[in-house]
Amino acid sequence: MVIGAIADTLGRGIESVSDTVSEAFFEPVIRLGVTGLARSGKTVFITSLVANLLDRGRMAGLEAASSGRIEAAYLQPQPDDTVPRFEFESHLAAMTGKTPFWPDSTRSVSELRVSLRVRPKGLLSGLSGPRTVHLDIVDYPGEWLLDLGLLEQSFAQWSAEALAKARARTEGAGFIARLEALDPSAKLDEATATDLARDWTRYLVAAREAGYSDCTPGRFLLPGDLEGSPALTFAPLPDGPAPRGSLAREFARRYEAYKSQVVKPFFRAHFARIDRQVVLVDALGAIHNGPPAVEDLRQALSGILATFRPGRNTFLSSILGKRVDKILFAATKADHLYHEQHGRLQAIMEALVADARGRADFSGAATGAMAIAALRATVEETRRVDGADLGVVRGALLEDGRQAALHPGDLPLDPSVLLTPARAGAEAWLDGDFGVMRFAPAPLSLRAGDGPPHIRLDRAAEFLIGDKLR
Repeated sequence: MVIGAIADTLGRGIESVSDTVSEAFFEPVIRLGVTGLARSGKTVFITSLVANLLDRGRMAGLEAASSGRIEAAYLQPQPDDTVPRFEFESHLAAMTGKTPFWPDSTRSVSELRVSLRVRPKGLLSGLSGPRTVHLDIVDYPGEWLLDLGLLEQSFAQWSAEALAKARARTEGAGFIARLEALDPSAKLDEATATDLARDWTRYLVAAREAGYSDCTPGRFLLPGDLEGSPALTFAPLPDGPAPRGSLAREFARRYEAYKSQVVKPFFRAHFARIDRQVVLVDALGAIHNGPPAVEDLRQALSGILATFRPGRNTFLSSILGKRVDKILFAATKADHLYHEQHGRLQAIMEALVADARGRADFSGAATGAMAIAALRATVEETRRVDGADLGVVRGALLEDGRQAALHPGDLPLDPSVLLTPARAGAEAWLDGDFGVMRFAPAPLSLRAGDGPPHIRLDRAAEFLIGDKLR
């Protein structure tokens, strides 16, 4: 095991040195990881970002675009031949067609390379011609990212934490009842093991639908070709004796196999090579689902940031493995709010990741929080209600296409109004609920040179890659 770990470290070191030499003497490459939890809009974000890099009329917040220093942008084959290509063209057609619809969500890792021909800035512009910067966008499910935290947990530790969450959620009642009638120290029975794993998966699906973010193992939700395999046939068990041949002993073994054969290969192949990262968050959805969902989201975000090994890239880190040096936490669906509330949504996003950001900033990584909409699906209106002007957003409802106006309720100026009761274990907001609607994408009529309409996607791009385009 030790020799294997040393070999992995040396392999990553050689790869990192090779990447560093290539970037220094040839064409620099930025590997941007894009992830987020369910319904946070990863596919839409990547599609709109790429479309707006190709046609930069709406990218005033990206300095290299607004100054005209990006002379051209074009798609190229991604460098990883074993990774599926992100289906940009089909996703863009879905979002911008005559009858637009939201594209399918992320279910596995995919990649896309966008190459930018950029003129240098300042004195260098007269000494050298344009250079090519490659942006490799890596799309992967946030549910898989949560699994990286399992690498530091034993089966007993994960079980205790997972069962505590299941007991606190109404969605976990069925699994807990089944578990209480079971003897984990009894001889392994595959039918029982399969039923337990399926019950745990049903609970995870129900918990995610209820708005909870921390639902592990993530591959149980998105199993792909691993569905039904022993590596995905286990569930948390209460602490107790685990004799040889027992259900408890086998589940512990399968948990370790899951980490070594599923989680670690993902880390080595994709995650450990990322330079910049954006984490998309449906904060509005969590607020709508209530204090338990908000607190669960806060804890999940803290766990996510801990997996990034944040810090500045140095010569030493190029040997030991790259560190993510910029991380953006983006609250999506800002177009569901009137613009006057965008600042409040950003403040809530900043408060949700405050503890985790402090640790990252201390280690040298630049972190940011922002409220964005990768594809604007609504328009703003002001309506007179009870003698006062009320800002609303209007769009087509996803369920039936009807036009509807929404004022979901005013977000608080002070994020602690939400986070304090969430941390204290409140079950509901004292001041009522925050409404939410699901809007369909609006039909578009794009001018030549314009990408899809958005909110602050250009500023997000400037934070993530702007310094690499100078």
